[in-house]
Amino acid sequence: MTAARPGLTVTHRRYVPYAHAHYGGNLVDGAYALGLFGDVATEVCIRADGDEGLFASYSDVQFRAPIRAGDVVEVSATVTRVGTRSRTLEFEARVVCRGRPDRSESAAEVLDPPVVAVTATGTVVVPAPA
Repeated sequence: MTAARPGLTVTHRRYVPYAHAHYGGNLVDGAYALGLFGDVATEVCIRADGDEGLFASYSDVQFRAPIRAGDVVEVSATVTRVGTRSRTLEFEARVVCRGRPDRSESAAEVLDPPVVAVTATGTVVVPAPA
């Protein structure tokens, strides 16, 4: 366990399966990214406080670019503020690889630079120190 401190960052990567396509053009709904933010926030709480914590709120969510089935998404959470029981986190979801069905059914490419798809600020709470 690492003590909760500003600057602590956790990053996850995930392939977006075609089963998650929700709209035309294989678009994934915005809730997909929010679910990933919850997963990375849980690891932040475990690393910083030895507890899974609870997600309390979002104060800002910005959908900046689409996430599609076939993408590889990198999601990060960085602690920006530490209270007695609350932690403020900055989230970013970036598309680092994208399927290229225009080339072939299985074609894909690495995006350099990655595309920032979703950003957010959120608050998690953890139990009071024992």
